[in-house]
Amino acid sequence: MSLLMPVILLGLLLYASFKRVMEYERLVVFVLGKFHTVKGPGIRLVIPVLQQMVRVNLQIVTMEVPSQDVITRDNISVKVNAVIFLRVVDPQRAVLAVQDYLYSTSQVAQTTLRSVLGQSQLDDLLAKRDDINAELQRIIDQQTEPWGVKVAAVEVKNVDIPQDMQRAIARQAEAERERRAKIIHAEGEFQAAQKLAEAANVISQNPAALQLRYLQTLVEIAGDKNSTTIFPIPVDTLAPFMKGLLSK
Repeated sequence: MSLLMPVILLGLLLYASFKRVMEYERLVVFVLGKFHTVKGPGIRLVIPVLQQMVRVNLQIVTMEVPSQDVITRDNISVKVNAVIFLRVVDPQRAVLAVQDYLYSTSQVAQTTLRSVLGQSQLDDLLAKRDDINAELQRIIDQQTEPWGVKVAAVEVKNVDIPQDMQRAIARQAEAERERRAKIIHAEGEFQAAQKLAEAANVISQNPAALQLRYLQTLVEIAGDKNSTTIFPIPVDTLAPFMKGLLSK
């Protein structure tokens, strides 16, 4: 019995000394409070009391940035949230340089989100989302780089616009569509006038063409099952008769 207790204690000590490290993890090991080394995946020996360890996950972490109240450059109040994809590239700095790299990155992301979107106009926020995402990623990654954290991507998720501003945007879009419709209609009229002018030039070179066009028009009118047929007569044809009536 006297030998059983030391054996049990030795077994528990050995069991506590060996740590299983997954492929996506790293162990940051300290000896008496001083940084010693970073151990990779596998079965690793960590001596209790003498050594301490901190597990660091190297997988990509998806972090949601809470909704932020932002006033854009054109003085429009919106609520914006985003999502960040980050991972640890230097476990030593992630443990030594910052107390909690996830919390710190979240705070940096919230501040940067308000700052960058506050310098953008609402139209840019809606239409140039990729440029804004790239700018957010660059700024946040620059600030988290000393912590051994790499920001892989930042995506703005939702942009909540007030109801009155949504109605204003809808009216603006409707006016824009009407403007485009009028421009297209005017361009069509202009092109039609150009073609008519070209046709008039062709007909003026050959008077017989005008007579043929006149007969074609009569055929089109007669073929429409109309009970009344109108014969257009040039004013020049009636001019001699009008002069005779006026002379009397």
